[in-house]
Amino acid sequence: MVSTLILLIGPFLLGYLLGSIPFGLLLTRAAGLGDIRKVGSGNIGATNVLRTGRKGLAAATLLLDALKGVAAVLIADQVGQLAAVGAAAGAVLGHMFPVWLSFKGGKGMATAIGVMWGLAWSVGAIACAAWLLFAAIFRYSSLATLLSIVVAAIAAWFLTDPRAAMLLTLLVPLVWARHHENIARLLKGTEPKIGQSKAAEPNKASI
Repeated sequence: MVSTLILLIGPFLLGYLLGSIPFGLLLTRAAGLGDIRKVGSGNIGATNVLRTGRKGLAAATLLLDALKGVAAVLIADQVGQLAAVGAAAGAVLGHMFPVWLSFKGGKGMATAIGVMWGLAWSVGAIACAAWLLFAAIFRYSSLATLLSIVVAAIAAWFLTDPRAAMLLTLLVPLVWARHHENIARLLKGTEPKIGQSKAAEPNKASI
C-alpha cells in the first residue's frame, strides 16, 4: 500500500507541476497582449487565446497544453504504468487548477488529450478523430469536446491498461463539470457555433 502511494504521489506532483504551466497566459503576455484572463471568458485555454485574433498563438497554446500532458506521462512511464497514470491525473488537474493562478485554470480537454496520447496513442488518435467528426457534424466546439472525451474513455477500456482506462473514465465527469456553462447554453440553443461571431454571447473556452 505504501509503495503504491509513493508510485502515485511523486508522479502526480510531477504531472501537476507540468500541467499547471499556464502557456496561454505566458504566450499572450510574451506577445504583448496583456493578461488573457481579462479577455473574453477569462480562461487561459486556446479557445480564449483565439479571441485575441492571434491564430498562431492559439495553436501554440493548444499544442503546448497537450504536450505538457504527453511529457508528464512519458517521464513517469519510465517508472511504470501506475506512475504514468498518476502523472496523467496530476497534469490534467494542474491545468484545471494551477496553484500559481489561484486554482483558476483551463477546462482540461487539451491536456486530457495529451495524456491520452501518452498513455495510449490509439486512444489519443480516436479522441482527436472523434472531435473533428463531431465538430464537422454539429459545428459546436464544446459539444465536440463533451462527446469526444466520452468516446475516448470507452475506447480506452479496449485499448489500454485498466488503470489508465479508469482514469480517463473519471476525467469525463470532471471535464463535463468544467463545461457546465457551455452545456447550459447548448440546452438553451445560445451556444455559438464554430466560426460564428461571439460578440453577442461570449463563449466560455472549451479547451
